[in-house]
Amino acid sequence: MTPVAALRDRFRALGTTRGSAVAEFAMVGSLVVLLFLAAFQVGFSLFVRNTLIGDAAEGARYGARADESPQAGAQRARDLIGSSVSTRYARHVTASTEQRDGVTVIVVRVQAPLPVVGPFGPSQTLNISAHAYEERQ
Repeated sequence: MTPVAALRDRFRALGTTRGSAVAEFAMVGSLVVLLFLAAFQVGFSLFVRNTLIGDAAEGARYGARADESPQAGAQRARDLIGSSVSTRYARHVTASTEQRDGVTVIVVRVQAPLPVVGPFGPSQTLNISAHAYEERQ
């Protein structure tokens, strides 16, 4: 085989797509995994946020009862958050009373970290507040 023919055969071999399926699978597979993790991160964050909103609202309603105090509402919210999500989200729960248009309102505030899946993600906090009219008025 002449050197020109050998060179021509090498150039023909470069133009084929043989062996590119492995590289394509690696590139597309990693992209699909990243997209799945991003969608899972958003879904998990929304789940935790909605659960915290519901638990804070239940704590505010509990603290607004005629026979309970706002601190009992905060404790109720802590218990609900600890049993539904995790106790690490229930560390900063406070309750207070406010006057709105001459009406006493119980406010339960929850400050919790944004849940992160994996080592990377936003390091922000969720600030949630729930209100209920006090029954002793």
